[in-house]
Amino acid sequence: MNSFGPNALLDCYRQGIFPMSDSRDDTQVFLMNPEDRGIIPLDGLHISKSLRKFMRRSNWTVQYNRNFPKVIQLCAESQKGRESTWISEGLESLYVELHKHGHVFSVEIYDDDELVGGLYGVSLGGAFFGESMFSRATNASKIALVGLVRGLIDNGYSLLDTQFLTPHLATLGGVEIPREEYRARLKSALALKAEFPKGLLPVSALLQQV
Repeated sequence: MNSFGPNALLDCYRQGIFPMSDSRDDTQVFLMNPEDRGIIPLDGLHISKSLRKFMRRSNWTVQYNRNFPKVIQLCAESQKGRESTWISEGLESLYVELHKHGHVFSVEIYDDDELVGGLYGVSLGGAFFGESMFSRATNASKIALVGLVRGLIDNGYSLLDTQFLTPHLATLGGVEIPREEYRARLKSALALKAEFPKGLLPVSALLQQV
């Protein structure tokens, strides 16, 4: 892997830049700075009627930062429709190291004690940079995103960066903004003091706040 450590990675995020690799075994890190940036406005999350109905009836729980190493492992696995991954072994090691130092966190969805979905990302000030998500059950990754937005709102964040805007994220309220607007929002968010959520909530309780 090219010389790229945890502190350098954090500096990239502070400047509005994020890393990717081409494959799981790629030893290089490529820095991305797209002209248009995907975000989900924290007051603009869209939860469909069918998802609301599912959540109201669900006995799942959302838990914050319970098993980050498992979450990133599952995010890096091949999935149907996503046979390759940008999360190289080197990047995974960097995120695990940053997790140990309190800069990377996960949101996890459990069916009893089975981890059925989740996501992870980087936290700096009042900005959260979403990196990847996975789902092993219908709606699980969507609910993880709802749990993330609920936690960010409750704990003083102002920016949820999704990097790119995918059709999936667009259905959940994601939008694209120009690079300069993103940088202005990022600057404001970095000046905030926010703390990533902790603990456990029933999935049905998420609907009370978003």
